[in-house]
Amino acid sequence: MRQNALALLAGALFAVGLGVSGMTQPSRVIGFLDVAGDWDPSLAFVMAGAISVHFLAYRALRRRQGAAARGEPARAPRFPLLADHLVVPTRTDLDARLFAGAALFGVGWGLAGYCPGPALVSLATGSHAVLAFAAAMAAGMAIEHLTTGTARASARASMAMATAGPSDASALGPAARSEGEREGKREGD
Repeated sequence: MRQNALALLAGALFAVGLGVSGMTQPSRVIGFLDVAGDWDPSLAFVMAGAISVHFLAYRALRRRQGAAARGEPARAPRFPLLADHLVVPTRTDLDARLFAGAALFGVGWGLAGYCPGPALVSLATGSHAVLAFAAAMAAGMAIEHLTTGTARASARASMAMATAGPSDASALGPAARSEGEREGKREGD
């Protein structure tokens, strides 16, 4: 309960920060992206503030992890404060999905002047433009979830079948069972 309350408080603080900084106004974002025209640097200052807070917190986290690895007492505060451990992404590869997603995000951001956070905050205005953007964003998220969720389930089933074999599919769940049935049919042909 405490963790959820603090997450709600952090989200509300983020929303207020976006509102106070004017980042819920698409004209600010489009002005920032218009480097050849009437450039508005206000988003750069907001980004610099966010990046500096993250930079300091990440440095403290790395210092704590390094001390723990060396067996030294930690001088930095415990991270995260409300969970047992922090998962730091380790993936560094660049693939087509990453580039396509970044390009799609950038085009949408440039055309609409919204990204997910400010769009959610701006829903309170009831503007038709932000409602359309939020609906399109939700549809895109649903499509991504359905397409990659199906792909992940199929990959998990294939991996399970590779190690278990078609006869063990009943113990592996519905996705693996259907994969096992298809595999069995292929073997029978």
